[in-house]
Amino acid sequence: MSRSVIWGKLRPYVLIAPAMAGIGLFVIYPVAYLVYLSFFKYNLMNKARSKFIGLDNFEQILTRGDFYKALGNTAVYTLGVVVLTMALSLLIAVWLNRKTRINALVQAGIFTPHIVSIVSIALVWLWLMDPDQGLLNFVLRTFGLPPSEWLQSSGTALFSVIIVSVWQSVGYYALIIVAALQSVPPSIYEAAALDNASRFKVFWKITLPMISPQLFFILIIMTIGSFKVFDTVKIMTGGGPNDATNTLVYYIYGFRTTNIGYSAATGTVLMAIIGVLTFIYFRLLAKKVHYQ
Repeated sequence: MSRSVIWGKLRPYVLIAPAMAGIGLFVIYPVAYLVYLSFFKYNLMNKARSKFIGLDNFEQILTRGDFYKALGNTAVYTLGVVVLTMALSLLIAVWLNRKTRINALVQAGIFTPHIVSIVSIALVWLWLMDPDQGLLNFVLRTFGLPPSEWLQSSGTALFSVIIVSVWQSVGYYALIIVAALQSVPPSIYEAAALDNASRFKVFWKITLPMISPQLFFILIIMTIGSFKVFDTVKIMTGGGPNDATNTLVYYIYGFRTTNIGYSAATGTVLMAIIGVLTFIYFRLLAKKVHYQ
């Protein structure tokens, strides 16, 4: 067998080897080590006292009320962020789909929050939501409305964090939908106009199916990202007040030194939850996605 034939067979594997090495080093190995640590009682401050405990960490997860509290907060946060962001992004995208000069400026403006550090965004919103000197309560008082506690109240803290996350991401996803809308063939709309189809029917029967791949992508990415929220909670509330904003990743972070094994077990459960949700999405929605 000649060298050219051998190289022709090996070349695809050689070309993908760097990418596969990166995936193995930065994805597969950390996930495997996470699962491995979940079977241990592992104290980062005193590794000599670490020991194998089997499934005890997972049994502890199922009996702790603070885990279910964090899971519930994460579910509410994810639902709120996904629904509000997708709805607002779609509305903004339909408005921005018109080719005007002002819309070009608006597109650049709404994308800006996505490229700004979340730390800076969280600090700005901390000032805006200050109960005494914040701009939001000043506006409420100006219109004769009662001020809100925002981040200081258990009843409004999680909703306040949702507002910040939606504001930060809505512009990015709106531009994705704008690109999807502009890729729809004009001939389809011309045919619908000849049939005297109403705007609502055109939007429901033509526009949504044609951009469904992008909407499905956004749904998956946003769900995964929302379940992994940490930085916004860490900066703005620290999980409080009264654990009202304590999400799963922040909950895992709380055991980073005292019991790494329990954190790893909780991380494994989080990974399983995201995997199950993704599987459900594909089972229920993948067949409804229209690929051109």
